[in-house]
Amino acid sequence: MISIHPTAVVEDGAKLGEGCVIEPYAFVGEQAILGENVRVKQGARIVGDTHIGDGSTIYSYAIVGDVPQDVFYHGSEGAGVRIGKNATIREFCTINAGTHKFEYCDGLTTIGDNAFIMAYVHIGHDCRVGSDVILANNATLAGHVRLDDFAVVGGLTPIHQFVHVGENCMIAGASALGQDVVPFCLAQGNPAYIRSLNLVGIRRRFDKDTIEEINKAYKILFKSGGGLKDNAEALLKETKSEQVIKMCEFIMNTSRGIPLEKGRE
Repeated sequence: MISIHPTAVVEDGAKLGEGCVIEPYAFVGEQAILGENVRVKQGARIVGDTHIGDGSTIYSYAIVGDVPQDVFYHGSEGAGVRIGKNATIREFCTINAGTHKFEYCDGLTTIGDNAFIMAYVHIGHDCRVGSDVILANNATLAGHVRLDDFAVVGGLTPIHQFVHVGENCMIAGASALGQDVVPFCLAQGNPAYIRSLNLVGIRRRFDKDTIEEINKAYKILFKSGGGLKDNAEALLKETKSEQVIKMCEFIMNTSRGIPLEKGRE
């Protein structure tokens, strides 16, 4: 059964899955596709080509799918938002549609499954947000940011355009991030730099042996002296650990550089 409050607006063409609830004064646009048991709470707006997965909740006054905040954007066919299953999008969040600004852009801003996105978060155009991520209040992702699975971003933290935050990273609250963060690491500060491993996060996911592999790799990469990319290249030739390979390849492929403590090259 689908429940639509009499004061809500659901435009012709919108597709609602079984069990959807559209609360008072909410708006669902004609291109929207909502999965089963999606709840759009009072005053929330789902606009444009936006797909939202089963079991997700969009809280009051969030706006999902509106046009990008890009001064060069003048309308684009196929621009939209894709959100996976069981997402929690809290009050006053803004999640903008993608663009076709660059050759690699497919017009979509994407978020994986099980996202927990707290109040007033902004996710800009063309962002790629993985599954099982947490964004605390007022975190801000500029355009083209990539946030991999299990990443956590603290409150009041802005992330610069094109930055890549690796798997299972933690970006501490009130930081300002302008460079790429290696998987499994914790970054903090203004400007933020890598301070340690995100031990709390990796202990929730991995067994003792895997954690020890990641810890040894971190010490070789960040504490042994030498250039970071040289360390990564050497370690990559020796390791068979899937997680350590991720760390090394991330460093080798970074486009914005890795934020290190001042004085560390």
